[in-house]
Amino acid sequence: MAQSVKENNNKSLRHRRTNILLCLLAIVAPVLLCAKPGNQQAAQEPVIGKTYPVTPTVPSADRHAPGRVFLERADKLWMDDRIDSNYQVLTGNVIFRKADMYMYCDSAHFYDKEGSLEAFGNVRMEQGDTLFVYAAQLDYDGPTELATFIGSQDRRVRLINRDVELTTDLFYYDIAANLGYYNTNGQITDAENRLTSTYGEYSPDTKEAEFRINVVLNDLMEKKFRMSTEQLRYNTDTHIAQIVSPTVIVTDSATVYSSNGWYDTENGKSELYHRSRVVTPQGNTLTGDTLFYDNVAHFGEAFGNMVLTDSIRSSALEGDYGIYFQDLDSAFVTGRARALEYSRQDTLYLHGDTIRGYMLWNDSTHVVTAYPRVRFWRVDIQGLCDSLSFMERDSIMYMHRHPIVWNGKRQVFGNVIQVHLNDSTVDWARLPDFAFVAEHIDEEFYNQLTGKELTAFFSNGQLNRLDVSGNVEVIMLPQENDSTYNKIIKSESSFLKAYFKDQKLDRLSMWPEVTGVVTPLYLVRKVNCYLQNFKWYDALRPKDKDDIFNVPPEMNALLNEPANGSRRKNSL
Repeated sequence: MAQSVKENNNKSLRHRRTNILLCLLAIVAPVLLCAKPGNQQAAQEPVIGKTYPVTPTVPSADRHAPGRVFLERADKLWMDDRIDSNYQVLTGNVIFRKADMYMYCDSAHFYDKEGSLEAFGNVRMEQGDTLFVYAAQLDYDGPTELATFIGSQDRRVRLINRDVELTTDLFYYDIAANLGYYNTNGQITDAENRLTSTYGEYSPDTKEAEFRINVVLNDLMEKKFRMSTEQLRYNTDTHIAQIVSPTVIVTDSATVYSSNGWYDTENGKSELYHRSRVVTPQGNTLTGDTLFYDNVAHFGEAFGNMVLTDSIRSSALEGDYGIYFQDLDSAFVTGRARALEYSRQDTLYLHGDTIRGYMLWNDSTHVVTAYPRVRFWRVDIQGLCDSLSFMERDSIMYMHRHPIVWNGKRQVFGNVIQVHLNDSTVDWARLPDFAFVAEHIDEEFYNQLTGKELTAFFSNGQLNRLDVSGNVEVIMLPQENDSTYNKIIKSESSFLKAYFKDQKLDRLSMWPEVTGVVTPLYLVRKVNCYLQNFKWYDALRPKDKDDIFNVPPEMNALLNEPANGSRRKNSL
């Protein structure tokens, strides 16, 4: 009886061993298990519903076989057909290999037929000595070659690629494409910068990364810059950020707004497109179709529809091309260049082939120059000259080489015109070396005044008084009570003072000696209607803010005349 029981026990043991061997050979083709051969008849009757621990051995197949995942080692291998007969349970120092990539964990479920696995505890993936991924759990799908790394409360997913580290809670890694991505908030840091976003992609091969939604890029110390956007491309090797959506870059020297371009975070240089702009703490804004900005040198360069605004001075520069030196408070613009001054209700528009603004090194006063072929327009005043400069220190605008100024029906020209501005309103104007004033009366008749030196005083932007000295000559057509003109007065003296009311002559005095003649209009000869050097330049007068760009041939001819103070005589 005892012998019969012993034989039955031996038979049962052989049945169990044979069942394990058959199941493992059918499920784990590349893994050969060590077990004693059993009774073949017994193997046909496996015992169902039990778990069997087995110590695995490593097969000798080619580890570089395409798409294959190999089990390199494990302390134990289990299979529980009550749960699922399609995977093996591996525990203890588990190692998998796919080509040159190794995956480590504490335990795993291995689906050998599919080449898939689920790894748990201290998950680590290594590729060479450059790429490492750490996680609490790994799900790897063999057919798609997609690895999903899952973090835990105390162990976030970390990818390390040389000096680049990516951290997130859930990380997907496409092994075939060598591309990883996350969509549950993540962070990438390299030797220079830190980047956070809701969604991110990273390629270890190319070092290219793309980020979307709540993207923030800044230097590790958060002192040099901070970029905010909804989509960004970044290279962790070159540290260059590609701007592909509306982006704000905040630095200690400026704030940059752009939707297209690139920013070199390492040296602080950027090239920006699509009407980007740079705003400085001093209140200046540089805008252009294309912008180059150096955050270290505080230098900006604009191409195409350049606009530089100065909110403190209520002014702007426009042109096809311009540069801006922030520390020197200097700028240069050319190509349809125009300066705007808008501190008062009516804006002054000024054009010159080249316009510059800069600081004088000795006293830090600001200077604006325009040259050549200068033309300007404002509702109440227009003018032209060959070159113009404005000194902020004394608030004086200097007009050189054949300057002409128009105000209403009046025209003033001389060799030099100096205009003093008070809050952008004309306070006084001075012609120190020859002056000629003409006012159109009717048809071919003009009031005229000339002298060696002239000073005009204004009140609330309107002419209030004229002081003229040296070789004073006057031609006047006084208006009668019935608003008609019937005589012309021509007189000469050494000094003249004229007062105006409501833009009209109120009273006039000349001294010490005055000579003159009064002639009825019907008797006056045409040649006696004009003073020497009279010229009416109305054809050159700018008509509006855009007409300042139109330089008529007559203006070029005038500017080509000698600038030695001589005025040509006109025979009419």
